[in-house]
Amino acid sequence: MTTLVFGHKSPDTDSTGSPILWAWYLNEVQGTAAEAVLLGEPNTEAAFLLSKWDLPKPRIISDVDAGQACVIVDTNNPAELPANVNNADIQAIIDHHKLVGGLETKGPIDITVRPLACTATIMLDLMGDDAAKMPDWAKATALTCILSDTLEFRSPTTTPHDRAVAEKLAADLGISIPDYAAEMFAAKSDVSAFSDAELLRMDSKEYEVAGTKFRVSVLETTSPAIVLDRTASLMNSMKTVATEDGVDQVLLFVVDILKEEATLLVPNDLVKTLAEKSFGATVTGDAVVLPGIMSRKKQIIPSLTL
Repeated sequence: MTTLVFGHKSPDTDSTGSPILWAWYLNEVQGTAAEAVLLGEPNTEAAFLLSKWDLPKPRIISDVDAGQACVIVDTNNPAELPANVNNADIQAIIDHHKLVGGLETKGPIDITVRPLACTATIMLDLMGDDAAKMPDWAKATALTCILSDTLEFRSPTTTPHDRAVAEKLAADLGISIPDYAAEMFAAKSDVSAFSDAELLRMDSKEYEVAGTKFRVSVLETTSPAIVLDRTASLMNSMKTVATEDGVDQVLLFVVDILKEEATLLVPNDLVKTLAEKSFGATVTGDAVVLPGIMSRKKQIIPSLTL
C-alpha cells in the first residue's frame, strides 16, 4: 500500500512542501512507496513554490480510507485533518506545534515534535546524511518552507538552527535569500482574485477560548492595504463563514511582514473585548494595530483570552 503524506487543511507552504519532501525521502531513500497529497487548495505562496520549481500539484483528498497508511506532517490536531483519520493507519507524525490530543493510532508510531520554526527543518535533521542526496528541487522546497514559516527570519518562532539550515540550502542552490524571499512574499500578497470567504479560510486554524470557538485566520503580506481595503466586506463575510464552519467568530489578523506588525479586524464587541484583554490594545474603530505580533503559533494563540 502506498503511504499518503499530508499536512493540515488550508495548506500553506509548509503543509504543501513538507509532504512533497517527505514523500521523496520515503520513496527514494527508504524504498517505501509514498505519495504527497493535500487537504485543500494550496495558498498563493505554496502555488508559487510548485510553479517556480516545476513541481506537479499533489492531488487533493477530502478523507482517508480505514486502514490507509499515512504520515502526518505540520500538525497533530484532529480538527485540521481528515474526519476518518483515526481509522487510518498513522505511521508517523512530524510536527513543530504543541500537542493537542485526540489522535489515535493502531500501534506505537514514530513521533517527532521539535521546537523549531518549520517542519522542513525537522525533516532534514531526520534525514541526516541522506539529506545530501536531495535534488535541487527538493532543497528548494525545503528552503521555501523555512523562509515562509520564519517570514525570512523575522518571525519570533525562528531559531538559529532554522536559519543555519536555510542559509546552507540557499548556498547550495546559489540563491540570494532576500531576493528569493521577496518573490515568495509577492506571491503570498497577491490575493486580489480570492473571495472574502476564501481569504478568511486561506490560512486558518480553529481554537477555543473560554468555551467560545474561533477560526483564527492570518494573512501574511507585504501589501496589507490590498486586504485592509476590503475590511467592511470581510467583516460582513465573517458571519457567514462562522456559521458554515461551526464556530462562534472568525478572527482575521493581517500581518505586515515588512513593518512586523499585525492588524486585527474588529467587527463587534466580542472581538473588541478579546483584543483588549489579549493584547492590551485600545480599540477605537473597526481595526487595531498590534506592533510586533507576527506569529499565530507563538504570539497570537497563546495570548487569546476573554
